[in-house]
Amino acid sequence: MNKSSKPFGRPRLLVVGCGDVGMRALPALVKRFRVFAVTSSDARHAALRAAGAVPVVANLDDAASLHRIGRLAPRVLHLAPPAGVAGSGTLDRRTRRLRAALTQPPKPTIVPEGGRHALSRLPRAPRCILVYASTSGVYGDCGGAHVDETRTPWPRSPRGQRRVDAERTVRTLGRPSTHARNAHRVLAAGPARARAASTSATHAAWRFTERARVPWRTTLVRIPGIYAADRLPVTRLQKGTPALQAADDVFTNHIHADDLAAILVRAMWRGKAQRIVHASDDTEWRMGEYFDHVADALGLPRPPRVSRDEARRVLEPTLLSFMSESRRLVNTRLKRELGYRLRYPDVAVLLATLAPSRHNAVADMTADPTMNQATDEPFPVTESKAVVTMGVAALPSKPDSM
Repeated sequence: MNKSSKPFGRPRLLVVGCGDVGMRALPALVKRFRVFAVTSSDARHAALRAAGAVPVVANLDDAASLHRIGRLAPRVLHLAPPAGVAGSGTLDRRTRRLRAALTQPPKPTIVPEGGRHALSRLPRAPRCILVYASTSGVYGDCGGAHVDETRTPWPRSPRGQRRVDAERTVRTLGRPSTHARNAHRVLAAGPARARAASTSATHAAWRFTERARVPWRTTLVRIPGIYAADRLPVTRLQKGTPALQAADDVFTNHIHADDLAAILVRAMWRGKAQRIVHASDDTEWRMGEYFDHVADALGLPRPPRVSRDEARRVLEPTLLSFMSESRRLVNTRLKRELGYRLRYPDVAVLLATLAPSRHNAVADMTADPTMNQATDEPFPVTESKAVVTMGVAALPSKPDSM
């Protein structure tokens, strides 16, 4: 790895979208990496620095602001969701802008000559790794079937379609572009053709040798509903929002926030190239069962049950849409390929630790067991915008402690 990616003897890693899950992952990451964390709030700089990360600023909604983060780190943990505002369409423009920044070419200074022998003598760029936190919502409704990672995504909602676009954009990092492959052919054909090549081709050749010649190893982690002691549907239960009756109810999937953070860190080391992994525990509850168990653990009334027809009349369309998708995620790859052992094998393990008297102190971080209502994403995003500020990313005068 080159010197620029190993300040103070540790490789660099960029966390894009460092909300709750990102903060839970930082303690493990800072032990091995010099971590740069995306934030949009000046008030969070102190907390990020206290956690061992360097706050960095650039706006994923502003392509011009991203040029300085493109070559900041060869490892990226991408946790930022697509834009959830009306009119966003089916494309995740944030991830597309991030990809463009990560693949920006270096400034060429020398045109290599000598064919493939010269090409082989060029210094190799470090292996680049990107782990992307996606959502299990890309599958759409599966009728309660068991779903593994080979199932074709079939999202019905624009938010799910944006996630599919983000996944495809991320996975293209793992293979050289056509332009880069053509540049390789120019260089490999011999010095005469290389000298005769256009400026754009030789520029592309350098881009190829720096980035496309060493494709990114991308791992997609598809995430269901996230829970923790401070991420339970308390307010929903207190309001008495109804759940579907058993005959109409749907299966939901879950993962504890601490397990998710550990899985994302594990994927940085053990994730396979171009691979998808489900970050899901072993729970096989229907949505109403989930609410009932949480209510019992916290000493709250169980929610009333209604038919699907009645739910259409009394529930908001966004909430109802989450009650229209049923699936059970298979987590074999998580256990065998990543070798991860769940700290919370199912939701009941956490609920057993909660006393009914705690329900007033538990914050309601998500009103829905599967997706966050405000962002239509699998976990709440504390950033109003996915932003990173380069102005505060200057390296300190002394290295961080190991």
